[in-house]
Amino acid sequence: MQTHPNSARRGVATALYELLNPIPLGFFVAAWIFDILYMKTFITLWTDAANWLIVLGLIIAVIPRLINLFQVWTGPKSVSDSALKLHFWLNLMAVVLAIFNAFIHSRDAYAVVPAGVILSTLVVVLLLLGNVQLAFRQPVAGGTLR
Repeated sequence: MQTHPNSARRGVATALYELLNPIPLGFFVAAWIFDILYMKTFITLWTDAANWLIVLGLIIAVIPRLINLFQVWTGPKSVSDSALKLHFWLNLMAVVLAIFNAFIHSRDAYAVVPAGVILSTLVVVLLLLGNVQLAFRQPVAGGTLR
């Protein structure tokens, strides 16, 4: 007998969010590195790889953003503190910039520099800012992070 079906669903959603949330950051950092490599070498392999990494990062970033949307904005008040809301907005801005970056990378390889590199840098900085500010603002109880 399940007495709290919402808490079980919320637990599954939180687990799925925690599992998928760091993956797009890895894809976007790798795309940023590949953009820098392309800017230094002008070998089109790097910009093609960056394009694929950005698209894969965007595909995977959709699920955590939707879960985060429902947890932060429709969840209980204890969940929706300012750190989580700032984390949500920084990640959402990063995803929107990554969409524009995917369009920049869909052009000819020589048209990627400098706009693609700048957008990749902004995406990585926004994601890192969101994650770092959330890590510093999370309360510590009994020696473990909540």
